[in-house]
Formats: sequence, C-alpha cells, structure tokens
Amino acid sequence: MKTIGILCVLLFVAFASAETDHYNPRPTINPSQNPSPTPPIGESGVTLTQKVIGSWFSGQYYTQYDVVIQNNMNRNIKNIVIDTDYTFRLRQPASANLWNMVMLSNGDLVLPSYQNSINAHASYTFGFILEGTPSTPARLAIKSIIYE
Repeated sequence: MKTIGILCVLLFVAFASAETDHYNPRPTINPSQNPSPTPPIGESGVTLTQKVIGSWFSGQYYTQYDVVIQNNMNRNIKNIVIDTDYTFRLRQPASANLWNMVMLSNGDLVLPSYQNSINAHASYTFGFILEGTPSTPARLAIKSIIYE
C-alpha cells in the first residue's frame, strides 16, 4: 500500500512538471472561514478567495459574496471553469444576481466575453447573491484552467 502511494506521488510530480495548456484542478473553497483562500492548486498557483459582503432578510435570507481569482502564475489565464453544486442557489432572477462571470447551462461559471484573460500575477473579482445565510455558502471548485 505504501509503494502504491509513493508511485502515485511520483506520477503526479512527473505529470505536474510537464508543460501543458490545460490544467484540471478541483480544490474546494472552504467557506467556513471569511475570507477563505484555497491553497495553491498543484503547481498552478491559482487561488479562489470567497468573502461575505453582507447579509439581509427580505421575506427570506440573502447573502452577497465576492470571489477573487488570484493568478500567481507567470502565464495569463485565458479561461477558467468554476464548478458549482446544489449549494449555489442564486437569488432570482439569477441573471441579475451574478456579475463578472457567466453561468453555463450545467451550472459551471466561466469568464464573460468582455474579460479576455486574467494576466499573470493579477486578480479578477466576481460576485453573486445567494439565498441563505452566511452559514450556508456555496461550495465552489476550480474545474479547469486554460492558459494563453
């Protein structure tokens, strides 16, 4: 069992050090801390930080969040795909409660057409309003990154 673990680590290091145009991490933002950056993913150096902006009650609870995508790489990000799950319950109408990202029909979030890239060592912020309190945040995960 120990040998299999060592073999897996060696294979991971070999693949991570290879030059690729696509990287497919899947870290999850831990929303229990505010803000809560994910550790750098593999060698990608791209992090997500989710922060509560405010919360209010208007017939039900709503919470506004900002998410910062930080590109710590020496390469520009051409596009990034962020995975959502059932916890991503946008206030309706959804189109008015998500900004600086586009939600695909499968629920994934991608950069809008007006944002051509996230430059090396730069950040990009998007936001949304969810149904629920800060104790019920969305779980977000980087699904893939495409570099320029």
